Amino acid sequence: MSGATAKAKTTVRKSGAGKSRHLDPQMIPTIAAVVIFILMLIMGQVLFGTYIRLGFISSLFIDHAYLIILAVAMTLPVLTGGIDLSVGAIVSITSVVGVKMTIAGTPSWIAMIAMIVIGMFFGLLAGTLIEEFNMQPFIATLSTMFLARGISSIISTDSLPLPQDNNFDWVADPIKIIDNPKIANDLTFNMGVVIAIVVVVFGYILLHKTRTGRTIYAIGGSRPSAELMGLPVKRTNYIIYLTSGTLAAIASIVYTANIGSAKNTTGVGWELDAVASVVIGGTIVTGGFGYVLGSVIGALVRSTIDPLTSDFGVPAEWTTIVVGLMILVFVVLQRAVTAFNKKE
Repeated sequence: MSGATAKAKTTVRKSGAGKSRHLDPQMIPTIAAVVIFILMLIMGQVLFGTYIRLGFISSLFIDHAYLIILAVAMTLPVLTGGIDLSVGAIVSITSVVGVKMTIAGTPSWIAMIAMIVIGMFFGLLAGTLIEEFNMQPFIATLSTMFLARGISSIISTDSLPLPQDNNFDWVADPIKIIDNPKIANDLTFNMGVVIAIVVVVFGYILLHKTRTGRTIYAIGGSRPSAELMGLPVKRTNYIIYLTSGTLAAIASIVYTANIGSAKNTTGVGWELDAVASVVIGGTIVTGGFGYVLGSVIGALVRSTIDPLTSDFGVPAEWTTIVVGLMILVFVVLQRAVTAFNKKE
């Protein structure tokens, strides 16, 4: 076979990859996350008998709806090769401000709007630092993280409980889907879970059905190339961090409603949990490839680690080691897949 013929066949094979039945190697980390999540549930069920039950599934989604929202928020900047370190601090400042306003007698819906506006402000600030002052996303969002956390601590360092009969309750009140006396664990959800589902659908549509989404992937592939193609790179980066800050505020509303209080230390380290969810879900940290649904699976894996390690009697401080090792494995897997693709 001549070299020209071989090259032509290789070109045809690559150009037809979209229609081929062959698995895209870049999907391997996402598939691995799905397999790990299923195996964790099976192992928990076999050993402890409570994991594949309606009650556990309900609590998994209700208690960690905020993390699913943060995972969607973090997916956007990571897809461009960036990061948003401020999401945890935005949760802190918005929850403290929201509860303070409610305690002062402000209607809860106004407090929620104020929380979202604050999240939008910090997202816009991060976008401005990145685009107008040419800061790296890491440094820009690190700055906004310290700013938000500092302001939150100035406002209050006390634990602030939501007043009784506040209208945050509509977010956290349980809604039973299956209520059968013969079933030990009913299937329930709340509006926080519904909000998380809406956010996931929004993230999917944004990334896969809009020009902005295509631009996000293009920036992750190569920002200079995206600019040469005439794509609105600057505007898209503003949208990314504005959206990330807004979703962090929405996650704050869901979390605050669930626990019924706020504190300035809320959200410490949550940006790392969000990054862990995104990486475990298969999004490549250098940008250009990933899925919102993969990040959701990553969030569920991260959320299942806590009860599983607790049931095994592993000390809480070791949980972070488990998460760190899991991130390391997935990053190595991503590198291996990227190297394999380059060889092709």
